Amino acid sequence: MSAPAVTAHSAPAKAPGRALAAWWQALPLASVFVLFFLIPLALVLTVSFWDFNEYELLPGFTLKNYFAIFEGCGSGADLCVTFKTYLSTFKFSLLVWLITLVTGFTVSYFLAFHVRSQGAQTLLFVLCTIPFWTSNVIRMISWVPLLGRNGLVNQSLLGMGVVSQPVEWLLFSDFSVVLAFVHLYTMFMIVPIFNSMMRIDRSLIEAANDSGASAWQTLWNVIVPLSRTGIIIGSIFVITIVMGDFVTIGVMGGQQIASIGKVIQVQTSYLQFPLAAANAVILLAVVLMIIWALTRLVDIRKEL
Repeated sequence: MSAPAVTAHSAPAKAPGRALAAWWQALPLASVFVLFFLIPLALVLTVSFWDFNEYELLPGFTLKNYFAIFEGCGSGADLCVTFKTYLSTFKFSLLVWLITLVTGFTVSYFLAFHVRSQGAQTLLFVLCTIPFWTSNVIRMISWVPLLGRNGLVNQSLLGMGVVSQPVEWLLFSDFSVVLAFVHLYTMFMIVPIFNSMMRIDRSLIEAANDSGASAWQTLWNVIVPLSRTGIIIGSIFVITIVMGDFVTIGVMGGQQIASIGKVIQVQTSYLQFPLAAANAVILLAVVLMIIWALTRLVDIRKEL
């Protein structure tokens, strides 16, 4: 008795127009990406290798701009200007990241786990977005009447006898720059962390409580690991924005504090476009390395 013949079923053929339709669907977004990102980036990279004088750009290929950026960095015990500027930028990025992370996580935790009403959650979340209803410059300038030498804070401290003379470091200092950064960019940390927390299965927290875990153990072993995607995304937003910001440092630092973004802005104002482009390329490379390091901690595409 012969065994029944097994018929092989070939894989269903793809519809002929399906691949073409997918390309047409991706074409608008790809065009925007190429037009507004890849082409400007290629132009910046190209100009960074050009020469220039006081009057014009000189198309060509030279590494003079990159050598000029790191001039003097290999000699002497003191750090060169470029390294000092990067250290200053990293300092602000680290401080702002740490403060916004703590603040953003606390606010997100309160909204996600302590506010039971969905309407109240929405209302409080909208209140957090109120600072975004006006421009960044206006929000920065609003600190000047508060922190200035004759501002409200100094007048209050003098009136209460806490200090005998106005506090000078409240404005046009590292303190005022960090304060403005935190005010401007904390929302970039709140939104992704809150989104991650709202996706946490509440039965996991109940299971941790039933197992005898304390509130801190539940927070550290359950909530923080499950919120790490939002933490990483918020960290990328905050760090990359602060690294390239020059308006906040210029306004709140009184034009006295250096950063890489500020250096690029000054170079463009003096029409030193190739030198500014070279600085921008180096800054982009540094930021991309930071993003790469952060994305190694969690697979964002898989988690989302």
